[in-house]
Amino acid sequence: MKCFHFTNGERRDDEDATVTRTSKVSWARSLSVASSSVDTRRSEFDSESRDFSDSIEFHEFLSQRRANDLRMFSFSELKSATRGFSRALLIGEGGFGCVYRGIVRVPKEDLDESPDSKMDVAIKQLNRNGFQGHKEWINEVNLLGVIKHPNLVKLVGYCAEDDERGIQRLLVYELMHNKSLEEHLLVRVPSPLTWIARLKIAQDAARGLAYLHEEMDFQLIFRDFKTSNILLDEDFNAKLSDFGLARQGPVEGFSHISTSVVGTVGYAAPEYVHTGRLTAKSDVWSFGVVLYELITGRRAVERNLPRNEQKLLEWVRPYVSDTRKFHLIVDPRLEGEYCIKSAQKLASLANKCLTKQPKSRPKMSEVVDKLGSIISETMFPEQSISQPVNKTEEVEEGDEAETGPEPTKQSNNYLKKVFDIREIVSLRNKSIGKLDWKNWTPGLVRTWS
Repeated sequence: MKCFHFTNGERRDDEDATVTRTSKVSWARSLSVASSSVDTRRSEFDSESRDFSDSIEFHEFLSQRRANDLRMFSFSELKSATRGFSRALLIGEGGFGCVYRGIVRVPKEDLDESPDSKMDVAIKQLNRNGFQGHKEWINEVNLLGVIKHPNLVKLVGYCAEDDERGIQRLLVYELMHNKSLEEHLLVRVPSPLTWIARLKIAQDAARGLAYLHEEMDFQLIFRDFKTSNILLDEDFNAKLSDFGLARQGPVEGFSHISTSVVGTVGYAAPEYVHTGRLTAKSDVWSFGVVLYELITGRRAVERNLPRNEQKLLEWVRPYVSDTRKFHLIVDPRLEGEYCIKSAQKLASLANKCLTKQPKSRPKMSEVVDKLGSIISETMFPEQSISQPVNKTEEVEEGDEAETGPEPTKQSNNYLKKVFDIREIVSLRNKSIGKLDWKNWTPGLVRTWS
């Protein structure tokens, strides 16, 4: 998917921005840590910057990283771990470099069991040419060396060597065995994700963003949230990856930061694209786009579809407001094995994230809570319907006792409604073996005296 970078040609005053830079345009490719998909990204770099690797600050930066939990790998060690960077171990490739699967030894001080313990890792090797890749390499080491959360991919260590062979910059991550959400959702793997798995992945990703936005001493804006940057472990727990474009949020007293516009077409918030003003609510917009991808199984922008279906948000708009047509946008690979009520609530949440006014969008902590509610109602729908069904049965018994063998016309109509409800309640959704919410609404349950 195409990514972009542009400036609007306007000069931003200091009082309106915390960051003001003169930028050049640079094309590059972004790749997820363990994804075989290739995404094109445009990113910015300072036109007056010098090579950071030659500066004193760079060596001070590396010495500071030693105080963290990051491990410094030698180039020879990582070359051995990947069998000489064998193409057979290649799991991802892009303009910034290649990602290989490898095995590294665990240091003795980190061992809980055998001293010969090993770890499966993903090793990203940056291209030797190009300043931008080096800049993002530093950004990832800087951020992932400090922040830690169950829903953020773990950076194990890095390699930074300069020798006669040139500059060697590598990053070593925990291996995410199930690759990226994009692999399962959009690249058409044989077994599609179940509906409940999609909801849990959305909640995991929301937790990761909530941590970056609200739970640290400083705010971090991810700036490139999309399906290829959501990785899945062996248990399909989701973790955010690729922090190369992440930026620190506005300091106290400022509403936003102004910076060059980077990201992926179809995911970036419109106010950010038009003005370059970046806030955490830009990530919330991107999250809303991903929610619709989870519902539909389609990309945010897909050029291979008919023109009126190429932009996901434009395509779903007329269906979301019509409950009779909503099922037409749900991923057909689910084959009906989903809760329609749950899907509609997820679409409603996506719409809140996609509100035009950034201040009206929910915080990610609120999104996490709402997703938890949707998951609970999807997994345990009987808790939501038990009360009205019991109430109906009680009213029915009372009606029979009062009216006797010759009920009135009013009671006949009421009993017919009760019977209709019982027929509907008997319908089972084959995905979860519970009530089919599409065919039942609380409005049918009435009492009368």
